[in-house]
Amino acid sequence: MSEFQRRWEERKDEGITDKIKAAVRPDEPLRKKLEQAIRLIQVQISKLDATAAKLRDKDQKYFDRVVMYLQKHDNERANIYATELAEIRKMYKMITQAKLALEQISTRLSTATEIGDVVAVLDPAMKVLSSIRKGVSGVMPAAEDELGEISNLLNNILVDAGNMYGSGINFEPASDEA
Repeated sequence: MSEFQRRWEERKDEGITDKIKAAVRPDEPLRKKLEQAIRLIQVQISKLDATAAKLRDKDQKYFDRVVMYLQKHDNERANIYATELAEIRKMYKMITQAKLALEQISTRLSTATEIGDVVAVLDPAMKVLSSIRKGVSGVMPAAEDELGEISNLLNNILVDAGNMYGSGINFEPASDEA
């Protein structure tokens, strides 16, 4: 679990080649990469909003012209503007759908960031809970069972968080003593 937390918050420096790579091009923590991706997506959403606003204004302008030319019985010009109006509405629909897709991606990445924060916070809590459980076991056996249930619940949360995003949790012992 500490491997996840380390990758979540810190850059990865293991061997000499990794250190050289880090000196030339430091590897950012996963959390920072996700936050940067969210910011970039938000910028694109803002640009799409601006484009959609321009298209709405243009839509209204062309619609008014179509109505005006139809009232003047100038069907040829009305058809020209109506055709252009249809194209503008197609583009508006496409931009709106793209904006919604980017918002969904941004929301999903935000959720991943929040779940990563939970996992990073729960890992040290699990270690503290384990040490408390060992200390209390001789004095209050009933409390040890309840702390065991809490530990299992937190462990299930960590496993579910790992499964939710397809990243497995490393169950290998950290050292020979473990």
